[in-house]
Amino acid sequence: MSATAPYAGPSPIQRPVAAAALLAALISLVFGLLLAGAGPASAHAALTGSDPQDGAVVDTAPKEVTLSFSEAIAVGDDSIRVLDPSGKRADTEAEPKDLSEGGIVRYGVALHSGLPDGTYTVAWQAVSADSHPISGAFTFSIGAPSETTVAVPTQEAGGGPVGVVYDIARYAAYTGFVLLVGGSAFVLICWQRGAAALPMQRLVVRGWLTLTAATLAMLLLRHPYTSSGKFADAFDLAGLQSVLDTKPGAALVSRLLLLGAAALFIAVLFGTYARREDEREKKDLTFGLAVGGGVVAAGIAATWAMSEHASTGIQTSIAMPVDVAHLLAVAAWLGGLASLLVALYRTPDIGSAAVRRFSAVAFTSVVVLAATGIYQSWRQVGSWSALTGTRYGQLLILKVALIGVLLAVAWFSRRWTGRLTDPAAASEEASEEEPASEPEDASADLDPERAAQLARQRAVVTATKKKRIRDADPERSGLRRSVLAEAAVAVVLLAVTTMLTSTEPGRTEEEAAAGTPSASAPAAGGPVNLSMPFDTGGQNGKGTVRIDIEPGGTGSNDLHVWIDGSDGKPMDVPELKLALTLESKDIGPLPVVPDRLAEGHWSASGVQIPMAGDWKIDVTVRTSDIDQVTIDKNAKIG
Repeated sequence: MSATAPYAGPSPIQRPVAAAALLAALISLVFGLLLAGAGPASAHAALTGSDPQDGAVVDTAPKEVTLSFSEAIAVGDDSIRVLDPSGKRADTEAEPKDLSEGGIVRYGVALHSGLPDGTYTVAWQAVSADSHPISGAFTFSIGAPSETTVAVPTQEAGGGPVGVVYDIARYAAYTGFVLLVGGSAFVLICWQRGAAALPMQRLVVRGWLTLTAATLAMLLLRHPYTSSGKFADAFDLAGLQSVLDTKPGAALVSRLLLLGAAALFIAVLFGTYARREDEREKKDLTFGLAVGGGVVAAGIAATWAMSEHASTGIQTSIAMPVDVAHLLAVAAWLGGLASLLVALYRTPDIGSAAVRRFSAVAFTSVVVLAATGIYQSWRQVGSWSALTGTRYGQLLILKVALIGVLLAVAWFSRRWTGRLTDPAAASEEASEEEPASEPEDASADLDPERAAQLARQRAVVTATKKKRIRDADPERSGLRRSVLAEAAVAVVLLAVTTMLTSTEPGRTEEEAAAGTPSASAPAAGGPVNLSMPFDTGGQNGKGTVRIDIEPGGTGSNDLHVWIDGSDGKPMDVPELKLALTLESKDIGPLPVVPDRLAEGHWSASGVQIPMAGDWKIDVTVRTSDIDQVTIDKNAKIG
């Protein structure tokens, strides 16, 4: 074996550049968190007030109980329940009435008349606009406090066995995404010959299977996860239909469709591409696969961005692309790391050039992660107290610490990479020292069965020789150990990231504790509230459209639309469209297509209003295939 040139570590130029990049990322993270005092609206909704208040003692029985929330929520028939001291329902068991106005999200339930004195329990459960279930309970008393047989629920919404399985599926979905996208990127960018390696094919295919199975499980469990908490309701067709009408349901279905395109990508990558020999043709196919695979990967990542934290609050038009970039960077880094680990342990052919290319990809991914992570932290934390005093902030600190550990281990891997010897060169050196094997044509005179047996034996001997050479290479063994340590840290990091996505952001938790709603200060003006009657002329075609625009100023606004039928109850319609026009400046119409949150309730985030003025708001309501009407009203905005 010839000696390998000693490794002197990073060059004098590389050392200060790497140190400066790391220092800049850390300083940016610190100042990004420090300077985010009056930040954007939060993601999870939180209870900000109630009437009667928690623990209050009122002289006479109220006619209704109302709850106020920091952001829009989706409610159902049993979202708010009021129980008397014996545990019986004290409310009328009707669907909570939407009492929102002036930018305040409020729901109420009517109580029976003649309620006796005693302590009453209010239990509520809803789904936040970022797709996560929220719940809580409190008590108030009429006349004087009394004993009650009602136990205040301690289990949060989304908990229990269904919640555990749903969280496992959520983790599996992230893991599958990382292996699918990261493994494919590793093959195309770092090691194209790996497309013919069976271990690499298995890794990517298993990633696809894991993501597909987890997505199906989440789609079926979504209804029991947000409502009943019973596994049997996973096959409730009415519940499944209600899920499909929500943003999370649409995101999961979109992900399944994109996974169909990903299956075609995998078939080409490990079929046609792996067998292609002509370098020019392979280069063209590499470009096509990279573009097509990148579009599919970004689309799958967008299914998370469109239904979770990034889809609510202000700056959603920025937050969602940032979230997509963050997820793609995670997949490229951690998925590539898993691919490198498999290649080092299961294939003898990967060389130093492929490892060095992955090192460059990993560095780029870390830079993207630092930039996008700082922005995400600013949106969801916003203050030192939220960073250190909330579960979300503590998990974020743990995540940053794990990234630091991962970078430290990666530094050792980079040193081993510099010492790595290509397996082809090592094999040539070993063959010079070993006696020559029998000629290839030695079996020419043998019968076909004996010749095939000798060929199999020869292949086993060759593979064993390569494995022995690989295992005897101290540099390769050292790299394998350091990459294995990186992968172990990455598994924990992915688990912490999954927990962050289902944890109430620190900003919201602090606001809920303070009992004040989260809202952005308007640039000018104030919340806009409109009410417009309509009549499409058909059966059940009469009703009222209520619109809230908050904060009602220039820039980004949240828009909510409620439709009540002629009976005053929430009314669903097949189609609802809005458009904003500033006729004095010839601006518009600017179309707005809100998402359905619940029966008779639609919302749109990030509605951009470019300038202040007297805006005309057109609302198109369609109640049947042929019955439609457009109504309008002017509102001063900004």
